Amino acid sequence: MQTRLVVGCGSVGHDLVSALVDRPGVVSVLDENERRVKRLREEGVAATHVDCLDVATLETHADGVDTVVVAGDDPRENYRRATVASEAIPDAMLFAFAGLEPDETILSELRSLTDTLVEPGAVTGDFLHRRVGDEGLQARKLRRAFWAVDEPLAIVTHNNPDPDAIASAVALQRLAAVLGLEAEVCYYGRISHQENRAFVNLLEFDLTRLEPDADLGRFGGFALVDHSRPGVNDQLPKNTPVDIVIDHHPPRAPAEAGFVDLRSNVGATSTLLVQYLDQFGITIEETVATGLLFGIRVDTDDFTREVSTADFEAAGTVVEAADMDALDRVESPSISGDTLETIARAIANRERRGPVLTSCVGELSGRDALAQAADRLLNLEDVQATVVYGNIDGVVYVSGRARGTDLDMGETLRSAFDQIGSAGGHADMAGAQIPVVDTALDPATAEGTTEDREDESTDTDDTVDLTGDAEAFVAERFFEALQERPRGERTGLMPGGPFANDR
Repeated sequence: MQTRLVVGCGSVGHDLVSALVDRPGVVSVLDENERRVKRLREEGVAATHVDCLDVATLETHADGVDTVVVAGDDPRENYRRATVASEAIPDAMLFAFAGLEPDETILSELRSLTDTLVEPGAVTGDFLHRRVGDEGLQARKLRRAFWAVDEPLAIVTHNNPDPDAIASAVALQRLAAVLGLEAEVCYYGRISHQENRAFVNLLEFDLTRLEPDADLGRFGGFALVDHSRPGVNDQLPKNTPVDIVIDHHPPRAPAEAGFVDLRSNVGATSTLLVQYLDQFGITIEETVATGLLFGIRVDTDDFTREVSTADFEAAGTVVEAADMDALDRVESPSISGDTLETIARAIANRERRGPVLTSCVGELSGRDALAQAADRLLNLEDVQATVVYGNIDGVVYVSGRARGTDLDMGETLRSAFDQIGSAGGHADMAGAQIPVVDTALDPATAEGTTEDREDESTDTDDTVDLTGDAEAFVAERFFEALQERPRGERTGLMPGGPFANDR
């Protein structure tokens, strides 16, 4: 539980305390003004009157304190209190209000002493709420994580990155640059979806594609964005030490890193990066703003899927700086002939059981076409879930979509295929990959998926013999897993007993 100690409480400090007491954690106040302490107590605030705010006094109240807030009105007293706090509680984050009408000397001293300094012109309730609340503490922890990393930092997306992963990585690189740290955006696999290629090319993002045997020794640290574990949906060695993780997917296992921010209550990792850029007061450049806006729109399906208030707020923050003409061009790229052929085969080969539609497209030249085919088939009348699959180089890839139902597609695909391959994703958008026995391909070395498989385990070396009838095997395995799901998820998907085939 977060504990914040407010040292000195002037007019601004009173507003700040009023905002903080409604947030999770413990807030306590030390002040030399007895009348002010009495008023705070009447408002339900844990306030203590002290004769002097010195090192000895603060040390007696230091137990468990994460953040010290200096919030008096007198600039010189705030500087004295900040100096005392940094000595008495050196491991706590130090936040200070400069005071009313500070001179430049005081401002300079406070800037060098504190983690965050708020000057009078910036003081608003919202500003204070964001800077010293939970979000502000996370931002300061992230700053320290950056400073602990040796250069250069490799910012690694998941395999075959989607716009949310790319934009998040580019934004984190921008933040690193402001903090004086060299960073490189890296990915494994390919950016083969035509919309994603247009996204990178039009915005001229500088990305490094890593080969599976790439020399990683040249990097001083690693950050993961839009996924949370090395070796899971990327091709880093599983024992790679990770410094920073920022992701919005619920983890299948604990993420281990110096700094971890996993928030599954937002729809896009780009949303989290917008918040961090705002926390650090960084101007968001046009290309970065455009990328982040597109990342939010794609991962929330234009604010219709798993969207939160934070996603709307983040989009509102970047929309004015974004290049909307460039976004229009990104969203209207030419489609390849191979993709059209895959979609056509998915339509022709579809098998429908009630509101669930499956389709095997056979050999694939590119995997992104599967996701597009699954999306297209979901538009068919009365269809609530689609599963489309095909194979490349001895691996069967599966893309699943669901809407208008309580079905959790990610969990269903995990139940169906995790024991013989790997699977994962969202409730309404997920994917899997299954190695075929005749090539015995290790799934941990296969290229990861795009947005279908953003959080999955690849710990199994199992393979399955699909050489006989892959189409029947994958479809039946999926329906068996669907049958095992909680009844609430099957309601409406499995009406009245066995499915009836219906092309």
